[in-house]
Amino acid sequence: MATLISVPELRNRLDSGERTVLLDVRWVLGRTDGHSEYLAAHLPGAVFVDLPTELADHAQAGLGRHPLPSRERFQAAARQWGINDGDTVVAYDNSGSMAAARVWWMLRNAGVDSVYLLDGGLAAWAAAGYPVETGEVRPVVGNVFLGEGGMPAINEAEAARWHHQRILLDARAGERFRGEVEPIDPRAGHIPGAVSAPTTQNVSADGTFLPAEELRRRFEALGLDEASTVAVYCGSGVTASHEIAALHIAGFTAALYPGSFSQWSNNPDNPVAVGAEPLEEPAGGDGGGPSGTSTVTGSSVGS
Repeated sequence: MATLISVPELRNRLDSGERTVLLDVRWVLGRTDGHSEYLAAHLPGAVFVDLPTELADHAQAGLGRHPLPSRERFQAAARQWGINDGDTVVAYDNSGSMAAARVWWMLRNAGVDSVYLLDGGLAAWAAAGYPVETGEVRPVVGNVFLGEGGMPAINEAEAARWHHQRILLDARAGERFRGEVEPIDPRAGHIPGAVSAPTTQNVSADGTFLPAEELRRRFEALGLDEASTVAVYCGSGVTASHEIAALHIAGFTAALYPGSFSQWSNNPDNPVAVGAEPLEEPAGGDGGGPSGTSTVTGSSVGS
């Protein structure tokens, strides 16, 4: 199943009357103006999705900044967005699909196969000269039935040992990976053995994904091949979903660590590495990434 839909393809679907649910997932870390931006301009018929409240369940303690909601909570939200069984869903944002990828991953995980990211999002739609509308869209409540387990995922314990003969990608900015800065989580650095793979390098300047061949070369340069078993994390499981989408486009399958570094760094028993490269496995280890300059610390770093 394809991951992306282009602006012309979406326009053709809408013009032909094919049933399509549009989800506007306007969210950027540190900002709260997503809904107001949606009200000012969005694709015709698009429903606003509030990432912090509808794509996360903050009542769950110890699972990171954006814990995945239960199947029941997510299904209730999806029905409020007007999704019925068999619908095609297209998600977009105005930040290179960085936020929209969260709902893409969650719907795929819930068994909705016909869900796509609008490549380039709102900016690409507007650049094509297509109309936008203002105000709130309140659809008829849908009847979709959601499952779970459709996409691979790992937990905190699995993340601790994942880099042993596997590849663990860190989708955050390089300076956060290296531990030079940490704007929100309690410690700076990365999960030992992880490989830095900033999500921003998956897209062009206009917010569209790089071509599949270029993405594949990028991930191969990070050590991936046909036999690789890959998992991805970020700060709280949002942009890691974007990395997984990029990996899908490139022909790779990857698991998500939903708790990501926000869960990992809040557990004082978890070591944190700083520096530019994955650590070399100690003598007698069972494989791992290349040697480098990282150092591992306990709970004192950035606390």
